[in-house]
Amino acid sequence: MTRSAEVSRKTRETDISVSVHVDGKGKADISTGVGFFDHMLDQLSRHSLIDMTIKAKGDLHIDDHHTVEDTGIAIGQALSKALGERRGIMRYASIDLAMDETLTRAAIDVSGRPFLVWNVAFSSPKIGTFDTELVREFFQALAQNAGITLHVTNHYGANNHHIAETCFKAVARALRAALEPDPRQPDAVPSTKGSLKG
Repeated sequence: MTRSAEVSRKTRETDISVSVHVDGKGKADISTGVGFFDHMLDQLSRHSLIDMTIKAKGDLHIDDHHTVEDTGIAIGQALSKALGERRGIMRYASIDLAMDETLTRAAIDVSGRPFLVWNVAFSSPKIGTFDTELVREFFQALAQNAGITLHVTNHYGANNHHIAETCFKAVARALRAALEPDPRQPDAVPSTKGSLKG
């Protein structure tokens, strides 16, 4: 089965199209109009090995909030659609990811039950022109719409760019591991309930 999907989402605030290929090579074609966000999404694609094409146009004359949040919604919906019944996946994964002075943990359960636990603090409200609070908003939208339980904890770090980047890289690596095929039960839904659809 090809684990791929496309989602288009258009509102008065944003116009977004997303395609994902879960069993890809981490190829990214991303344009949201928000430079730092594009950089983070490129990390998400590259380190998860999920091919992503993301095109977003939003009301950036107001701020970046709607574009970032709605992109998270669309990526989450595309991932959920691509995974279908979630058969044969490892389901759980966690990683501690280091980048220079920063260490961040991401733990994932591809459960069908959306939940975000966010233990990340930034020392500045901005990274360049990007609002640091939008990092959480993105992952909240992603988790809610992908149907995943996601815990992200920054253990320590001094550089806000590094803190944000380790969040995206750690989630990407945990996603990669959790979505890998389980060779011991390739056709089974990894749940005693027999369903991972919430």
